[in-house]
Amino acid sequence: MSRRDKLIARLKGRPKDFTWDELVKLLEGLDYVEAVTGKTGGSRRRFVHATAPAILLHKPHPGNIVKMYVIDYVRQLLIEEGLI
Repeated sequence: MSRRDKLIARLKGRPKDFTWDELVKLLEGLDYVEAVTGKTGGSRRRFVHATAPAILLHKPHPGNIVKMYVIDYVRQLLIEEGLI
């Protein structure tokens, strides 16, 4: 099982300790690219894909754990698009 497959399985399991870094690695593994906006970008992040809709998220702070509603949103979108 590849690292990407493990991250997909972890996302589908809706863990309470899913980190921002894991989410970014998962999206990059699914051919999403983080769009650079402005000089610093702030906490808003946009991930774009060639054929799927863009994903707009807030980077968690001060911690690194992704909120459950974000996990649910990303999970549902990726399932609907047939990416996972």
